[in-house]
Amino acid sequence: MRILFDQGVPVPLRKGLPTHEVATAFELGWSTLRNGELLSAAERDQFNLLVTTDQNLKYQQNMANRLISVIVLLSTSWPRIQKCIADIGAAVDRAKPGSYEEVVVP
Repeated sequence: MRILFDQGVPVPLRKGLPTHEVATAFELGWSTLRNGELLSAAERDQFNLLVTTDQNLKYQQNMANRLISVIVLLSTSWPRIQKCIADIGAAVDRAKPGSYEEVVVP
């Protein structure tokens, strides 16, 4: 699966998803793209999943007609996210085109 990390997603999470191809918005020069633009660019580049920490995305975007799925991490803290890598991996495995899921990071 091709996964795009939005700004705010800790890059070390990439190592927790070893069977997937992961790129970051920063690496692709997409740091300044807004949510809708970023989703469209990711779809054009054939990404399957966007991982973000933007909790407002669900209010700003209609995922019904999207090819890409979205996982929102409810924290930007790497030490906390690191403890939830298995939950994040499970959410990645459940992702379907147009799906949206939030992963609670205690």
